[in-house]
Amino acid sequence: MTEAVIRKKPGMVSVQEMPVLQDGPPPGGFPPVRYARRIPTKGPGAVAIFLTAFGVFAYGMYQIGQGNKIRRTQKEEKYAARRAIIPVLQAEEDERFVKEWKKYLEEEAKIMKDVPGWKVGESVYNSGRWVPPATGEIRPDIW
Repeated sequence: MTEAVIRKKPGMVSVQEMPVLQDGPPPGGFPPVRYARRIPTKGPGAVAIFLTAFGVFAYGMYQIGQGNKIRRTQKEEKYAARRAIIPVLQAEEDERFVKEWKKYLEEEAKIMKDVPGWKVGESVYNSGRWVPPATGEIRPDIW
């Protein structure tokens, strides 16, 4: 639609002939403008937040303590089981060592048979102190 039809003046030729239509307030006026700072009070207060955080912390520390007790008993049980089987493991290791030592002495006797005055199995060190032999595989290239 054109402006002329809207203003109900069908014969207008120029803008100057248009009646003045001023924009004004609605009847009864505009509502008051809110300019004051109004912060809504939503959510829990500081005391509630602090108490909740403290409660969560206390519960977490309780759970850590319970876990430590369980871990401690499991550790004690593991060490008790190890202490119980140490004699068996030591006996197996001693048996293995005796077999290896016999092989070693036989090999030493075979190698050193032409050396006069050589005593098989005697220490070449004269410290007078007994040193326990190594328990690993003595000569893997021979056996």
